Amino acid sequence: MQDHLVAALAYDQLCTFEFGCTVELFALQRPELGVPWYEFAVCAAEPGPLRAAGGIQVLARHGLRTLARADTIVIPGWRGADEPPPEPLLRALRRAHARGARLCSICSGVFVLAAAGLLDGLTVSTHWRYAEKLAARYPALKVDANALYVGQGQILTSAGSAAGLDMLLHLVRRDHGVRVANQVAQRLVLPPHRDGGQAQFVPRPLPSDEGSRVARLMDWLRANPRLPHTLASMAAEAAMSPRSLQRQFQAASGLGPVDWLIRERVGLAKELLETHPERALAEVAELAGFGAEESMRRHFRRLAQVSPAAYRRQFTRTA
Repeated sequence: MQDHLVAALAYDQLCTFEFGCTVELFALQRPELGVPWYEFAVCAAEPGPLRAAGGIQVLARHGLRTLARADTIVIPGWRGADEPPPEPLLRALRRAHARGARLCSICSGVFVLAAAGLLDGLTVSTHWRYAEKLAARYPALKVDANALYVGQGQILTSAGSAAGLDMLLHLVRRDHGVRVANQVAQRLVLPPHRDGGQAQFVPRPLPSDEGSRVARLMDWLRANPRLPHTLASMAAEAAMSPRSLQRQFQAASGLGPVDWLIRERVGLAKELLETHPERALAEVAELAGFGAEESMRRHFRRLAQVSPAAYRRQFTRTA
């Protein structure tokens, strides 16, 4: 990663939060990590002045020419899903893609990559509010409306705003390994990775008493993953009927209680695999609540698209 240049696009009506996330991840020097950190440049996508949300103006020292030598390019949102990106920007992105640069979008920034014709045949993510519009406008791509982020080779796309942090941390993990990514996450006061998708954040009004019971049940399940939970036992713990629990849990998280619990257990297994490489897979399965190693393998591969052993090799290589 020596001399790896990350270029963040700046444009008029810049999305300040998404831009700030990119600056925080890649522009800050982090000598305490003991690894060569990124070079960073802000590149103006068009002539100034460049206004950003909140009454801020951005003065960019670089222009589109710098994209010709960038290793990673981040598009921190775009000023509007219906606003056509300027053609010089699209040409610069096409050239960067052709030479193998890594292209990343946050939230509505995916519309820029789509307008450049770089997403045909790929699965992508964007904010759940834009998913239908993106799919209708660009039918040659597949929109995963639930994913926090999606990586497709050299192109990565994320959902809205804070999901950009998940994607950017994923880049750090990919580039520098789990130990460094975890340290960066600690500095940001963030979990190293979040499981689940956007469905848990889509507004769904809940009756206050039932909503709080579901929330308390989630906390209790996280604290007791090794117990042999069933729909009936979870409903009893929440003092609800199984049918009511199923309905309210689905409304609160986008998943049924059993599916949600399996995802939580897979997430716990990931953490154990990353932080305790000495533990046998059978022990990880037991601690994560799967009981049997084969059960963990089956659910892990379905949700993580990789075996537990392969996940451990990938994310503990520099730990």
